[in-house]
Amino acid sequence: MKKTIILTLSICLFTIGMASAQVIPSFSFGVKGGLNYASFPSNGVFNNNNRAGYLAGFWARVGGLGFNFQPELYLTSKNINVNAPNEPENKAKFTSIDVPLLLGGKIGAFGLGGRFYGGPVLSFAVDKNQSFAESAGEATHLNYKSANYGFQIGAGVDIRSFSVDLRYEGGLNKIAYGDGNSHTRVNVFSLALAYKLFSL
Repeated sequence: MKKTIILTLSICLFTIGMASAQVIPSFSFGVKGGLNYASFPSNGVFNNNNRAGYLAGFWARVGGLGFNFQPELYLTSKNINVNAPNEPENKAKFTSIDVPLLLGGKIGAFGLGGRFYGGPVLSFAVDKNQSFAESAGEATHLNYKSANYGFQIGAGVDIRSFSVDLRYEGGLNKIAYGDGNSHTRVNVFSLALAYKLFSL
């Protein structure tokens, strides 16, 4: 009898926690940082060696009824090495401000749970540094546009005030490289740790 009462109370508390976590509107704000892995698909002429980059910035989350809207603003560096036949390797680094606008949902309660989300992302280039060997000329030049448009999908785990996110970003518009007649889309995988500064 006592075990039945304890089990019933536990189920009720869990249900209340789930309901409050999913229904009551909330607002959260925090910081995030992590690593990314940019991919520029090869085209048979240029061979690309992908390199790790970084991201750091802020996020906000407005939620209710089990769903949430999560805009973010962060600085990111996307790096890659580009090789052309008989040419030295070109190390390219693109620094941009990224603005994901994500819609998602959450499962779980009491500070623990999983998230899933997706939505568009805007990338605004702030730096286009590339190092060239003198003999490379313009053969492996990458022309990163001032704005790149893409989408992100991903999932994450919440542990109290911390979150771990794993995402895939696919480019929607193409960037020019080589002689300018070749174009490719940017693909990025990222792993980030986020911390909630406060919530209402």
